Formats: sequence, structure tokens, C-alpha cells
Amino acid sequence: MTKVQSRLSTMNKVHSIPSSVVYRTATVAGIEVFYREAGMVGAPKLLLLHGYPASSHQYRNLMPALAGRFHLLAPDYPGFGNTGVPNPSNFAYTFDHLAEVVDQLISQIGFTGTMGIYMEGYGGAIGNRLIDRHRNWLQWQIIQNANSYEEGLSSAWDPFKALWKDRNPDTEKGMMSYLDPDGVKLVYTHGHKDLESLSPDNWNMDSFFLAGQDARQAQMDLFYDFRTNVAMFPQWQEAARIYQPKTLILWGTNDIFFIPSAGEMYLRDLPDAELVRLDSGHFIVEDSLDEVVTAINKFYDGRIRSGR
Repeated sequence: MTKVQSRLSTMNKVHSIPSSVVYRTATVAGIEVFYREAGMVGAPKLLLLHGYPASSHQYRNLMPALAGRFHLLAPDYPGFGNTGVPNPSNFAYTFDHLAEVVDQLISQIGFTGTMGIYMEGYGGAIGNRLIDRHRNWLQWQIIQNANSYEEGLSSAWDPFKALWKDRNPDTEKGMMSYLDPDGVKLVYTHGHKDLESLSPDNWNMDSFFLAGQDARQAQMDLFYDFRTNVAMFPQWQEAARIYQPKTLILWGTNDIFFIPSAGEMYLRDLPDAELVRLDSGHFIVEDSLDEVVTAINKFYDGRIRSGR
């Protein structure tokens, strides 16, 4: 038993939750927000922010692997996974708004204060907004295929750029492939060498959640709003240079959305960050779980617990 496990085992059981994942909902601003939780209250917090077209389901294997030493929380954003899908006609599907809902959720359930934040894909846009609001919360961060550099965008973003320039039925049509089952599957499978290691539950479940008209409209609104993230890239880069958060970069170099060197771009602003390159795609936890868990544990022990 490690020192951390020994210490945690002596904590008041009234304040503990099972180390295995539990599934909960909370009503936030009238929305039923779903989240997964694991670990023990009082352990170091790690907030897991998911990407597109996924949900907290993408962390279903990572959470049990880390629950022995962290208190983990992984929410589904509005319009994703098991969280409700408010009607887009009266709910603004913007990254500002999603970050506000996540902020309200973690404040409401008491998951606040010093923490680590794991950001994948869209999770980078949500996470950076939370960090802007609560700079003192961020003890360390894991950046996993969440890009903050415009030159890191691959050619897969060309239809997005057309939408940002002029949103109309034609440019929206150019985005529909990312909402269809084949496009959702492609995001999961592109760049992964061993397709038999990937669970089809990923793309089948995401496609199920994307089937409703409100869900598809919500995602189209977010596709359009992603332009606001690109506009904020310089601001996030500057914040990285100023505050120098302790950072672990986990990067699947065959990502459909980002060029292979996009992970290295962070080292311009975070020269002390640790970069782990993986021969994988956008969702590295699907085929590189052992490498991810090893990297997180090593980084936490070497840079956070030791205070280096």
C-alpha cells in the first residue's frame, strides 16, 4: 500500500465515495446535468473535461484506473451524453455558456478549490474558461489533444472555417458529415493502428445521442461558436506564459483534427511542460490507457507531490 493509499484509508468513511465510478445528476439552471464521480472526497481533485463527439463516457476506463489516488469528476455538457438537451431556440449553445454550466455544477456539488484539470478536445475550451474564472484553482493540468494554436489545426477544419466566415445552409451542409454515424466513427478510428482495440460502443452511443434534431442543431451552433475559441487562443497562450502552470501534454500524433506537431507548440509558452507523444489518434485513452495512466502517475509524483 502506498503512503497515499494508507493515508486515504484512514479518512472518515462518512466522507468517502466508492473507488469505482458512480453516476449522478444535478439540476443546474433547470438542466439535468449528468456526471461521473470516483475516488474519495479529500483526495487530490482531478476534473475530467470531455471532447466532441463524446461525453464523460470517454473516461469510463481512466476513472477506475486513477480512483485509488484522486477524487475524480467528469460531467456531460448540455447537449452531450446523458445530460439534457435544452431547446437551441432558448438555450445558447456557446462555449461560454457550457463553461458557465460546468462552473455552476462543480460549485453546487462542492468540487471546488485546488485541483488538476484534464482537458481533451472541446474540454480545452471549457477548461481554459474555467481557469480564467478561477485562476487559483489550477494546481496542474493535463492537455490531451486540446489545441490552442491556430497553426495546429489540420485540414479537417476547412469546412469549419467556411462556416465561420459565412454561416448559411450550404456551409452548414458541409459540416453534416461530422454529425453522421460514419463521421462520428471516423473521429474515433482515424490514426488508431489497432481498430480491434476500439469499442464500437463509443461511436454507436454518440450517434444515438446525436440523432435528435435539437442535438444536431446544438452541435451545429457549437461548430459555429468554435471561432470564439480560435480568437481566444492568443489570450490562453499569454496566460500560459505568465502563470506557467505545471503541465503534462499527452498527444496522439495521428489526430484527425490537429497536425502531428500541435502538441509541441505548447512548449513555446510552457517550456517546462512534459510532452508524451503517442502513436494514436484523437482519443488516446481508447488504445493507450496504460501509457496514459503511467504518465499521469509519474507526472503527479514527480512534479506535484514533490513540489518541483
